[in-house]
Formats: sequence, C-alpha cells, structure tokens
Amino acid sequence: MLSHSLSPVASKLLREDGAAAEWAVSEGPVAYPFAVEAMEARAAAIAAGEAAELVWLLEHPPLYTAGVTARDGDLLEPGRFPVHRTGRGGQFTYHGPGQRVAYVMLDLNRRGRDVRAFVRGLEQWIIGALGEFGVPADVREGRVGVWVERKGPGWAREDKIAAIGVKVRRWVSFHGISLNVEPDLSHFSGIVPCGIQEHGVTSLVDLGVPATMDEADEALRTGFRRVFGAVVAGEAPR
Repeated sequence: MLSHSLSPVASKLLREDGAAAEWAVSEGPVAYPFAVEAMEARAAAIAAGEAAELVWLLEHPPLYTAGVTARDGDLLEPGRFPVHRTGRGGQFTYHGPGQRVAYVMLDLNRRGRDVRAFVRGLEQWIIGALGEFGVPADVREGRVGVWVERKGPGWAREDKIAAIGVKVRRWVSFHGISLNVEPDLSHFSGIVPCGIQEHGVTSLVDLGVPATMDEADEALRTGFRRVFGAVVAGEAPR
C-alpha cells in the first residue's frame, strides 16, 4: 500500500461542521431505474435537511447510460444491452458486474459550493484509491475520468480505468463514479466510452492487480476519507 498526504482540494470539500457521510453497500445487482429514483429521493431529502449525506456503492446488471451530452452515433450496438438516458453530465458509459459504482450524494452547501472543486475531489478520490493498490493514475486535459499509462516493448497507450458523471441540484450532488475492478471489458465495445475513440479501457484485474470487490471498497473508503472526510455505516436504499 502507498501512503498519501492530504489532498490539496480537501480543505475546500471537508464539511464545515465535521459531520460524517453515511457509507452503504448494496449486495447483488441493482436495477438502474431504481437507483436513479432512490438517488433523486435521497438528494431531495438532503437538500431539505431531512437526511444525511450518503455514498452508495453497488453493481448494476449490464447496461449503457447516456449523459446529457451523449451523441447517438456513439452507441455502436443499440440492441446489445438496455440503454438508459440520464440527467448526469457526460456521454455514453457502461455499467455492469465487476464494476464498482459509487453514487455520491453530498451537500455542497456545506462543502464550499464549488462544483469544479467537487469534481477535482472525485478525481483525487479515485487516484488515491488506485494508489492503495500501487497503480499510478491521473487525469488528462480534455478527457473526463481517470487514466493509467501502459507501456511495453515498442508501445505505449493510455487506458481509462474510472468514469465520472455527476449532477448537482440545489447544491446536492448525485450520480458519481465507476471504477473498473473486474468487468467484462468487451462490453465496452458497444459504445464509444465518454465519446473518446482513440484510447482504451482497462481494469484493476486487467492491469494484473487481482483485487476483490471488498478490497476495492476498502481502498475507496480510505480515499474518500482523505478528500471528503469521515464516513459512518449507513443503510443502502431498498
């Protein structure tokens, strides 16, 4: 495991009152329409002061989602998996077994009201979590998500290992991130992921890191605390 210093954006994103966000994990696949409905309800309750913040970890059955800037031409195989149009930022992405999705419902009223800093915080969260496995990763100008550089004799390329797509309403965030732990990478071939054709997609297992989902969750928890502060056990929507 690697050690890390406090993220430079953390000072903007820590809650002013120090309250902990709830952290919950769903067992088994969660249907996408249910997840969206549950996020909408929780975000509204947070905005109304009726619920605590929540980070909700889950897996979806195989599906494609289209963000607000998705181009129809980037859906290469329309009949392969269900396609869900969604209000999050971004373009087409894939969700499925072996991919850890983390839906992040945070009250940005209490975390600096800075959406750019929030997105940077999500990036740093993922980068820190990957660092727990010794995987160096970074962001790239003009590209959404988190990337790893891969090299071999006479070749080099950059592959995407995590996606980010968020929505903010009344200064409460929802949707979030997805980290490829061990998904079927061939499922990404039905879309142009995030509208980027010239780069590939990878996962922890594809990189030679035999991480379990539980290990990925623990790395994500560690990385989240570093950027966003404390978490406490919560209950997943049902």
